[in-house]
Amino acid sequence: MTIAAEIARLAAVESFCPTAAILAETGFPTLARARVFDSRRPSVDLLDPGEEYTPVLSLFTRRSQSPRRGAGQGSVARNGSTLLEVVAELAVAARDEDGAEFVDAMAGSDPKARLVLSALCAQARYVLTQGPTGAIFRKIVMAIESIDEEGFAVPELGLRWQRTTMLFECQIPDDEFSPAGGLPMPAATIAALLPENSYARATLDNMAAQFAASAPLPVMDTIAFDVKQAGVSGQAGTAAAVEPPFPDIED
Repeated sequence: MTIAAEIARLAAVESFCPTAAILAETGFPTLARARVFDSRRPSVDLLDPGEEYTPVLSLFTRRSQSPRRGAGQGSVARNGSTLLEVVAELAVAARDEDGAEFVDAMAGSDPKARLVLSALCAQARYVLTQGPTGAIFRKIVMAIESIDEEGFAVPELGLRWQRTTMLFECQIPDDEFSPAGGLPMPAATIAALLPENSYARATLDNMAAQFAASAPLPVMDTIAFDVKQAGVSGQAGTAAAVEPPFPDIED
């Protein structure tokens, strides 16, 4: 995965679960509130025990691409894209065959629950495309090319779950690394804009430590090259600077 693709997902996490809303315990832009999970499934202990189900969002980077900008471009001139997966569901606690609890989506065709799930998906789409808390996401994502929604069901067996997978096809910049180390661009720019006490900022700060500065290039102290004057080959520069030395050119 490109670093820019990881940044897009982390920016989406901050958009769905703003640090300011966590501190104030209010102002969350979706029904999931603070139950937004980065690259992992929700855990049972974070579900609301007093409700029939708990709206949650789980974010994953499904893929990223970095093709050349054109046939006439070099290897470093590249465009970027990523497929951001947002799983919206009405989560409940279930038990496996051994009696251990795990999180699953609410099963069954409940029209009222379906409306709640649809509202959660609409809120997620609004946050990333237009909502004020999604401004940080739109700084890294140049355009959302398409949004696909997939249900979770096995109609042949009459099984349906209150879970929808939303796929955001995003156009993003490619990584631009620096010999000085640290996060590549545009990741470094986005990290500086994130709240210092946010989950996304802490994750990026840890990632930046993995990119050490490159060793400096050796300094060129002598230049010597072969020339031809009046049909005679010779060297311009100090004759002893190269091996084997060439005779100096005499006018």
